[in-house]
Amino acid sequence: MTTYRLERRGIVMVPDKEDSREAWGVLNPAVVRGRDGDRYLLPRLVAENNLSCIGLCRILADDHGDPCGVERLGVVLEPQLLWERNAVTAGVEDPRVTFVEALDTYVMTYAAYGPFGARIGLAVSDDLRHWRRLGPVTFDYEPELGADLNLYPNKDAVWFPEPVPGPDGAPAFAMLHRPSWNLEEVAMLGYDAVPPGLADRRPAIWVSYVPVDAVGDDLRGLTRQLGHRCVAYAEQPWEELKIGGGTPPIRTEHGWLSVFHGVSGRYLLGVALQPCVHYAAGVMVHDPQDVARLRYRSARPLLQPELDEERVGTVPNVVFPTGIDVRDDHAADVYYGMADSRIGWARLTW
Repeated sequence: MTTYRLERRGIVMVPDKEDSREAWGVLNPAVVRGRDGDRYLLPRLVAENNLSCIGLCRILADDHGDPCGVERLGVVLEPQLLWERNAVTAGVEDPRVTFVEALDTYVMTYAAYGPFGARIGLAVSDDLRHWRRLGPVTFDYEPELGADLNLYPNKDAVWFPEPVPGPDGAPAFAMLHRPSWNLEEVAMLGYDAVPPGLADRRPAIWVSYVPVDAVGDDLRGLTRQLGHRCVAYAEQPWEELKIGGGTPPIRTEHGWLSVFHGVSGRYLLGVALQPCVHYAAGVMVHDPQDVARLRYRSARPLLQPELDEERVGTVPNVVFPTGIDVRDDHAADVYYGMADSRIGWARLTW
């Protein structure tokens, strides 16, 4: 049986006190290899009043090739459109970036913090510096689900880096995401609308698909998704409130591996930055022939808040993995937000 270990190695980025765009922290980054072979980090930068944008940094390495800091290269995405802004603040948040070889492009998912809560935004780039928005993701209505996914807040979206078998067996691009059924932020207080027949009303990890043939020469086809299926519900005490996607999946000999997060604790009504929750991380392995089916899932967290930098910050007690960089056939570096304030990295081995 394979044993997965996640060993923290250090802090790779802290806020620049001279930059107002980082006043509330740097966190939850995407990580990807550039066409030049260098490693790049795309952090969420948070200014006063929870205003978020996405930056670009080159990851610096020590003599062993391990991350030891960053070179800031500027901001690459800011909240500009109506669906990225609301009456209180604005945000393009928690980016994940996947290089999709079949499309020869980088695909970014991000949470657009707009007037109806979080929605999934998509953007694409050839060089990591210039990003073109494709728009918000839309989900085809499927009668068997009994609900329109477009009505619900959604985030924590990540793409598989290559086509996988879709629900009908044909090649498809697949995206993990995390809809939330409680609509109290955008509708009547306390109102929720859990789709009928779901085994669990807590937010869970879902997958949706885009047939390869539906994309062709128009990358906007990636925004129109279908075949929605639940991949995993919350099961363990450390994920009693909800689970969500973390890093983009990577191919291993055991299947598609991704790092996910689980949340425990309690929520406070009407509070934006929750102080009484606890975020931890584990791994799951998806079946290559059906990514909605899991071959393995952590019963216990592999990473949970222990360091002062993970326990004290804008939101205390948070480790939030969002970036991954493959080192070899049995190791990868995982980048994660620390208490919504800093960015750390850990070595995942199996």
